[in-house]
Amino acid sequence: VSNGSGLQDERITNLLVFGFLQSYSDSNFHKELEVLGRELPVPAHLQEEQDDGLQTDGNRCGHFLASEERDSQGQEEIIQDIARQLAKIGDDMDRSIHPGLVNNLATQFMNRRLSEEDRRQCLAAALERVMQTYPTDMEDEKTMLILAMFLAKKVADHTPSLLREVFRTTVNFINQNLFTYVRNLVRNEMD
Repeated sequence: VSNGSGLQDERITNLLVFGFLQSYSDSNFHKELEVLGRELPVPAHLQEEQDDGLQTDGNRCGHFLASEERDSQGQEEIIQDIARQLAKIGDDMDRSIHPGLVNNLATQFMNRRLSEEDRRQCLAAALERVMQTYPTDMEDEKTMLILAMFLAKKVADHTPSLLREVFRTTVNFINQNLFTYVRNLVRNEMD
């Protein structure tokens, strides 16, 4: 079951980061984000809608929206709402991110010799620098989550072709460093 849980965890983070980036309709990476959206795993309830419920004997199953599917849809909507709220807060943080830091991070992401772990460390180092200059009027985890996604947005806006790499690295960073916070954020909104 841990494998399924891991996939569920990644799905939550994918939805959160994707929703955050989607909140910026005026971005330079809009086309790249559309492509990425088609490549991300389709939510379970959407896959079943596409399946048409055809059984092996040729009959259609009596398809009903199971409780788990409704929960999944509800969770996705909640994650999208959280992403939009965090993006609004991110807009207020924009002034604390120096353009030179974004340029440097984009340059590091363009280095194809860097491993995923190296990219994650570059993102972590950039986050650490931004966190030092940002006022601490909110929880560190929340600030770090927003800034990680906002840095991804800034790098993708700077160099749209890096969207896929910066998205993957940001999702991995969040899953490794902030996932308990993200899971609690979603749970608290669902209650």
